[in-house]
Amino acid sequence: MCPCPYMHPAPPQQWHDAQLDFAESMSYGDYLGLDKVLDAQAPRSQQHNEMLFIIQHQASELWMKLLLHELRHARQLIDHGQLGGSHRVLARVLRIMEQMVSSWSILATLSPMEFISFRSDLGQASGFQSYQYREIEFMFGNKNRAMLLPHQHTPQIARNLERCLHSPSLYDVIIQQMARQGLPIAALRLDADPSEPTRSDASVEAAWVQVYQQPERYWDLYQLGEKLMDIEDAFRQWRFRHVTVVERVIGFKKGTGGTEGVEYLRKMLGTVLFPELWSLRSSL
Repeated sequence: MCPCPYMHPAPPQQWHDAQLDFAESMSYGDYLGLDKVLDAQAPRSQQHNEMLFIIQHQASELWMKLLLHELRHARQLIDHGQLGGSHRVLARVLRIMEQMVSSWSILATLSPMEFISFRSDLGQASGFQSYQYREIEFMFGNKNRAMLLPHQHTPQIARNLERCLHSPSLYDVIIQQMARQGLPIAALRLDADPSEPTRSDASVEAAWVQVYQQPERYWDLYQLGEKLMDIEDAFRQWRFRHVTVVERVIGFKKGTGGTEGVEYLRKMLGTVLFPELWSLRSSL
């Protein structure tokens, strides 16, 4: 008797040498925890476009998690005098930031009316409250104690940000290394309270001028300086794309978290993270 044409043989356990049975071994989805990642989207409205908004911000938070992971590693390497090893790590930081900048083009496809259709479902939730973004700013030296307040309702996060506030920034440890290499950094700058925002210091600018005038002698420091310039350039682009997309989608409405929205974001565009690296250009 001929087999029924609607019956199919049992699937082979191998296909082009690929494993197909994962009953007793770890699969791709198991390794990545995709059940948790792909179930983490919980739209609060029935609007089609809310999914875009959620995934955009969740993806940004994942990139920020990796960014912080790499920044902490770079800071540790620099603190231990392994400046050359930090170059590759900071190059990766830059590539991550470029991904974050480019992602705004996806959110820019959201029309004003599409966003309005679910904006009220956000309540008071706002990107302003992103604790990972706040830690990134602290890591870059833009310290502000007031920015701890939105996180007091989550003690573990508040403690982590408090610790980051009082830890040396990436720029702080680089300046410490400059002093260890014999460059004359003022004691007042070396002993500065790490919980305070970075302020321009004449001795630091003078030290950077020496580095840039003698790059062969201070090659690792010179490379670090250029890496920081690249990173701040990307960070400025990230902020600019942010404010541009917000203005495009909501105009000059207040932000959901209570900020001035576009006006607040425009003020942030003027923040300088590594001031002496910019000002030294006028001194060369």
